[in-house]
Amino acid sequence: MTGCIGVIVVEDHELLADGLCHLIEQDLGWCVLARVVNGLDVYRACVVHQPALMVLDLGLPGMDGVDVIRQCAQRWSALRIVVNSASDDSERARQSLEAGAAAFVLKGSSRETLIHAAYQVMRGERFIDPAVFGGTHDPAGASHMPRPRGGEIPERLLTLRERQVLKLVAEGQRNRDIAQLLSISVKTVETHRLNMMRKLDAHNVADIVNWAHRLRMML
Repeated sequence: MTGCIGVIVVEDHELLADGLCHLIEQDLGWCVLARVVNGLDVYRACVVHQPALMVLDLGLPGMDGVDVIRQCAQRWSALRIVVNSASDDSERARQSLEAGAAAFVLKGSSRETLIHAAYQVMRGERFIDPAVFGGTHDPAGASHMPRPRGGEIPERLLTLRERQVLKLVAEGQRNRDIAQLLSISVKTVETHRLNMMRKLDAHNVADIVNWAHRLRMML
């Protein structure tokens, strides 16, 4: 791999972000363009820096990591996204890859695993940490992943904006705070909140928090 590949690191823990930046710049010889700590700021950082690669933690404040992946992958089809997750939850891996991530690597895995994943995705290939599925490595990925049983998958019932509002309400933000964070009106927040609650049959904040945990937004 030649040239300085531009990378954005999305990680809200400073020590982990430091380690990732060191790996990217020293081991891979690529360029860290920006460090982002809040899910709501990732899209803007991509607009400004136009990275070729994003290394992303899923457990972000402000916006769920899977929604960040979906938002960025839809806007920049050439952007390669490597999820670096503390959770070996196969459902989160499935969600990430279906949303547009090219690789899923556990934080507990070796640095060589993450380096290998980075090279793989920059060659246009996919990579799934073998540890996620108990030692089986299936590059085809998402098509063979376990899916929830029952009716329609809840994550697909909600629009991206409704999911953003859901997470922010679960984090304790008030409507006017959410409006400011999302750059929309309070009335629009109220509309998204009502629609989200109707779709999930949620009747109060406690129900919303429970749904955020069920959808793995609060890890």
